[in-house]
Amino acid sequence: MAHAEEPEDRMAWIEPEVRPGSLLVSSTDLTEPAFRRTVIYMIEHNDAGSLGVVVNRPSETAVQNVLPQWAPLTAHPSALYIGGPVKRDSALCLGIARNGARIDGVAGLRRVDGKVVMVDLDSDPEVIAPLVEGIRIFAGYSGWTLGQLDSELEREDWMVISSLPSDVLTPPRVDFWARVLRRQPLPVAMLASHPIEVERN
Repeated sequence: MAHAEEPEDRMAWIEPEVRPGSLLVSSTDLTEPAFRRTVIYMIEHNDAGSLGVVVNRPSETAVQNVLPQWAPLTAHPSALYIGGPVKRDSALCLGIARNGARIDGVAGLRRVDGKVVMVDLDSDPEVIAPLVEGIRIFAGYSGWTLGQLDSELEREDWMVISSLPSDVLTPPRVDFWARVLRRQPLPVAMLASHPIEVERN
């Protein structure tokens, strides 16, 4: 990030480390088209590497056209989201567990963090439906090999921020990148209106 005008005490407002449930929010200097103004929800971060999905990139493809059995559970808009550049021909699904739902040990569900669960798309939607408030299906994902994400964090390509469960069901037509920054304490919230200089890419 361009560092002259930014707070010296960044570490006071970012999470100390990446974990399942963290958000990676692209820095104002990250203007690469695949990740410009993106918010990534992290699913795994361990010795095998890191994996997450971009939660603010809806596609034009309706879930009904590719996975019709899951369309009734999909949060509005019922479209595939572009989870990242890796394996765009595969699908990954996240959902929010209903309050009071017992999901531990349920076939087809795996807890990621708090109320956020990963849903196995080979499972039975009728079994899953009573347990989740909604789901989001992602085409592809964002992945890093061991140490790769750490290098990007050292370059300050990403801000690591705590998530809300509802973040995985980002509403359409919302500048979610700005919304996530705006809900942070000052002066971080001021970055939400930062003009990204696309010509620098």
